[in-house]
Amino acid sequence: MLEGQPETPANLPPGSRIFNNKTRLLLIGVVLALALGYLVYAAFPGNTLYYLTVDEFVGDDQNKDGRSVRVVGKLIPDSFERVSLDGRPTTQANFILTDNDQVMNATYNGTVPDLFFNPHSDVVLEGSYGDDEVFHTDTIIVKCPSKYQALSEES
Repeated sequence: MLEGQPETPANLPPGSRIFNNKTRLLLIGVVLALALGYLVYAAFPGNTLYYLTVDEFVGDDQNKDGRSVRVVGKLIPDSFERVSLDGRPTTQANFILTDNDQVMNATYNGTVPDLFFNPHSDVVLEGSYGDDEVFHTDTIIVKCPSKYQALSEES
């Protein structure tokens, strides 16, 4: 290298460039891996929620801070009622979920699945616990009862 000449990529010795072909490929690979990881994370946001039973949810005040959780239990059949507005029924429903000893009041605005009322079905509610001590449900998932349920009851 001659004195007084600025170092340009053409004047640098081989292998001393910052962005050689290996570095470029590595950088592209890292960017693609991060993008793919983000797409997978963004596609399945609800799958990161844990299932809690009604007993676990009611027994732990830490879950009642307004964050989104999933709670699984069974519907108390006579507890389901639609809210009326000016004498007309609405899609707003109030009901109670139970699991062994504990009960939890819940509310949902929308249509409920048909298996929601099956006494053998587990109901999974996704939502948050409000200041009014009611679980505000965003999504209802009904776990279908096993087709072998009747066989085990007969035995």
